[in-house]
Amino acid sequence: MRVFGVDFTSAPSRQKPITCVECRLDGGTLRFVEMHRWTNFDGFTGFLASSGPWIAGLDFPFGQSRRFIETIGWPLSWEGYVGHVAGLTRAQFYETLTQYRLPRPPGDKEHQRFIDKSTGGISPQKLHGVPVGLMFYEGAHRLLESDVHLPLLRAGDPSRVVVEAYPGVMARRLIGRRSYKNDTRSLQTAEHLSARLDLFDILCDPASDHSLSGLRIEAPRSLADDPSGDALDALLCAVQAGWAYGQREAGFGIPPHADPLEGWIVDPVLLQVSDQGGTISPQSEMT
Repeated sequence: MRVFGVDFTSAPSRQKPITCVECRLDGGTLRFVEMHRWTNFDGFTGFLASSGPWIAGLDFPFGQSRRFIETIGWPLSWEGYVGHVAGLTRAQFYETLTQYRLPRPPGDKEHQRFIDKSTGGISPQKLHGVPVGLMFYEGAHRLLESDVHLPLLRAGDPSRVVVEAYPGVMARRLIGRRSYKNDTRSLQTAEHLSARLDLFDILCDPASDHSLSGLRIEAPRSLADDPSGDALDALLCAVQAGWAYGQREAGFGIPPHADPLEGWIVDPVLLQVSDQGGTISPQSEMT
């Protein structure tokens, strides 16, 4: 089975491409095959359209929070509101989120999904800093248009399966909150490199399944050389996707109480994140 991990960006370029790690899943072993770097969205959309079978873990929010969708009055289905977003220009989307945010009181301007609260993830409305809102804008409508299968969100081509990944969840499990990457050259340090090497070595340790994925991971250590961390993050996304493929008979690792309006991040530890009411609750060890 071909397994892909994709570290996404809302503005791909030669300096900051969309980074994709391609692997093969053979039994319980996930083996690195090659790296793909797409400097524009054409490479990404071409990949989504490529023939299956394959599964891919993509590092961007596939959905918005239920509270935001209901409050702003967008259609109450993933296909509906993503289709609405597809009809907006990037500038219009930016302005829509800005006008929603500005009049609201502090602490109630940008809403997290339940799964974001559980992982310490940023609100998919966020436009500044780490602009995951723009990543949602650029990524979600391309998923809708590609007719890939999105467990929980949309039935599509079952030979092309795409799940939402979040490498930070697995990275924190392996090395805690050590910083291991920076896009700014002047801020890239020896400590970052040391953390990336430790992250890689723990992830690929043949003697122990620290990732909790049930997989043996074989990849070149040179993936840790990338100071942006994009190559290593793409590998982590591939591990999460590989684990999800092993859970394909049980919803690809997405629990039955997950919200089909918001989406879900696939990772072994998140399968059990819920409270007695069947909704997602923050976990102190994850935040």
